[in-house]
Amino acid sequence: MSPPDLSSPLDAPPRRRIDVVPRRSAAAASRLALAALIRRDLTVLKKNFGEFAGRTVMQPFLLVFVFLYVFPVIGQGIGSAGGPKGESAFATVLVPGVVSIAIMFQGIQSVAIQMSQEFGYTREIEDRVQAPCPIWLVAVARVLSGAVQGLISALIVLPIAAVVHAPGVHPDLHVHWWIVLTLIPLACLAMTSLGLLLGTTFEPRNIGVMFGFVVLPLVFLGGTYYQWTALSPVHIGGFHWLQVLVLVNPLIYISEGMRAGFTDLSRMSLYAVYPVLLGFCALFLGLGLRNFRRRVLS
Repeated sequence: MSPPDLSSPLDAPPRRRIDVVPRRSAAAASRLALAALIRRDLTVLKKNFGEFAGRTVMQPFLLVFVFLYVFPVIGQGIGSAGGPKGESAFATVLVPGVVSIAIMFQGIQSVAIQMSQEFGYTREIEDRVQAPCPIWLVAVARVLSGAVQGLISALIVLPIAAVVHAPGVHPDLHVHWWIVLTLIPLACLAMTSLGLLLGTTFEPRNIGVMFGFVVLPLVFLGGTYYQWTALSPVHIGGFHWLQVLVLVNPLIYISEGMRAGFTDLSRMSLYAVYPVLLGFCALFLGLGLRNFRRRVLS
């Protein structure tokens, strides 16, 4: 039997401290997770691009086909009292409005409806929030990928809206590039932020209520078919109530901004359009992120 080891622990060689240093900072890991979530959504979009394009084109195409082709041909065109000149004037008003509602619908479809489904029966949101990033960043990824889809929808819809019209009807379009290149991305972000707010507010069973009480008023009071400045004749005792009422509608600022970008028509000042759109974007995104966190943690 070997004798017991009576050496002092002080005689043992000192142990080295092992420090584990993360290869990435938390911010870098969050950026990588955000990029991965966006790439995932864009990969799904690429695989289903035919369905996306058909969904994007259908409503704007029908709008311009009916209002700018069918109605003028059968003699019921809006502005037809002024002949082709009046019909062309309406076409000039309508084309930017069609691009605006394409961006709005894409923002709602790509974020609100998808988010509602993920919180509903698919429960896909449970997989997304396991990404190595803060919960709010998962929602931001959905907003950014939806904004890219809105941008693509604008690029698809604009040529169709500009060329589908009856003989003799010619929209008078003049592209102001600095407005187009700044306003369209801002509009896409604002509408996908609205989609995040709606998707985290309405339950899947209430999607019909959302379209009936939110989306339809936005479309018809959003300046799609008319200029904001043309509403001045609607007044009570000198109070232009409709012009004031539609100012709570974010779509009116997008429509007016699009008219500034694609036409030389009279419209709302850009000094109002850009700040208000930025404000709506911040408001919708802030409320949407708050609702998203509550829904995930509940």
